[in-house]
Amino acid sequence: MSLTLEQRIDRLESTEAIKKLKHVYMNHCDLGYQPAHLGPLFTDDAVWTSAVFGHHAGRKAIEDFFGGISAQIVFAAHLAMNFVIDVDGDEATGLWRILMPCTMMEDGEKVSRWILGDYDEQYVREDGVWKFRKIDFLVNFNVPSLESWAGTETVRGA
Repeated sequence: MSLTLEQRIDRLESTEAIKKLKHVYMNHCDLGYQPAHLGPLFTDDAVWTSAVFGHHAGRKAIEDFFGGISAQIVFAAHLAMNFVIDVDGDEATGLWRILMPCTMMEDGEKVSRWILGDYDEQYVREDGVWKFRKIDFLVNFNVPSLESWAGTETVRGA
């Protein structure tokens, strides 16, 4: 089926809006995981899940998670890349890679770490605005900066 010019433009504009949504999300994470700024990026029934960081269902639970994670991750630089976004009308999916140098609190001490992960995401357009419906974050590795990650890697199944 051939798309009309209007449909093609909508897909391009939607892809750019989703990329901006992701970058705004990363920026707010880097600025201290501010729940008041992150919450509105999600639908009311959204899910944020990770085997390492927990399962959080609903916008309020997601906001609560972000409100607490800043005590554990006291510095973060989210570097998102390698995106693949597929738009289908008012719904879309996305895959992203992240490399994140960060500082985490461990037993009262600051530890420099490298986190590599991948995001499997779902988006929905509500009243013309793209939002996260689901974020599934898989940590590929999370190691102190002076240690090797060899042997700690985890990958998402094909």
